[in-house]
Amino acid sequence: MARITVLGGTGYAGGAIVAEAARRGHEVTSVSRTAPATETEGVEYVIGSALDPAVLDRVVPGADVVISALSPRGDMTGKVEGVLQELARRVDGTPTRIAHVGGASSLLVEPGGPTLWDMTVDKLPAEVKPEIQTGLDILDDLRATPESVDWFFVSPPERFGVWAPVPANGRYRLGGDVLLRDEEGESTISAADLAVAIVDEIEHPTHHRARFTAIREH
Repeated sequence: MARITVLGGTGYAGGAIVAEAARRGHEVTSVSRTAPATETEGVEYVIGSALDPAVLDRVVPGADVVISALSPRGDMTGKVEGVLQELARRVDGTPTRIAHVGGASSLLVEPGGPTLWDMTVDKLPAEVKPEIQTGLDILDDLRATPESVDWFFVSPPERFGVWAPVPANGRYRLGGDVLLRDEEGESTISAADLAVAIVDEIEHPTHHRARFTAIREH
C-alpha cells in the first residue's frame, strides 16, 4: 500500500486518480480548495490551497508520491510552476516521488520532429496559451532538478478533458515523448483510464525522472 497525496484531488484528472488509488486500497489524501460533491470512502480530504506552506507541511511528509493535478487557470494562472518547484525542494534527497499531470503540447508529433506546441501555437486562442506554457515550463523545471529528486510527468493525449468524454474500458497504451494515436488517428483517453496508468506507475515504478503519455486502447 502506498501513501498518495493528490493536489487538485477533486478536479477532472485528480478526482479520477483519487478514486482509482482508493479502489486499490492505497492510503489517499486529496487536497483541494473546495470539498467534493461526493466523498470517496477511505480518502482523507484536506480543504486548503497547495499554495499554503502549512497545507504542504501536512500532506507532503511521509507520502510515497505527491501528484499535482492542479489546473493552472483562473487565479492559479502562473502559480502552479511554483508549487512544483516547492515540492521538488521539499522532497529532494527523500524517497518521496513527485508527479505532475500536464498537457500534450510538449510531446513530439513524430520521433525527432517538432512538438505539438510548435505545430499549433499560431492557431491557438490567446487565452489558452498561458495554461499550455505552464505545462511546458513545469516539464523543463523538473528536468533541471537535481538527480536526487525522483519525479515523473504525465502528458495526456491530444484530446483529454471533460470537454472530450470517451468511455472508460480499463485499457491503455503507453508512450514516451512522442504523441500517440490509435489506428483511427485519434489521440484520447478517459480520466479513469489515465488514472489506471498513473496508479500502475505508482505500484510498479518505471518512469524515474521521465515523462510518459498514454492513450485509450480499444
